[in-house]
Amino acid sequence: MVSKEEFDKAAEEVKAITKCTNDEQLELYGWFKQANVGDCNIARPGMFDPKGKAKWDAWDKCKGVSSEEAMKNYVELVESLKAKYA
Repeated sequence: MVSKEEFDKAAEEVKAITKCTNDEQLELYGWFKQANVGDCNIARPGMFDPKGKAKWDAWDKCKGVSSEEAMKNYVELVESLKAKYA
């Protein structure tokens, strides 16, 4: 299990990773939102907001995952990105 401190540390460390792909950034966003908010609770943005739709889709993919599991997935993803890009 990942502690809130480990999650917060990973959230700070990810700011130093500048070479992530868009898909990686969206996956990070989805796990972060799921860990902090829970299941997606807003309407999907319209066709004139492609960035908002992509973020909504990334978050919605995490639907049903507990906050603890989402934190674990987020920390694991940050660690893999640090190894990949550092």
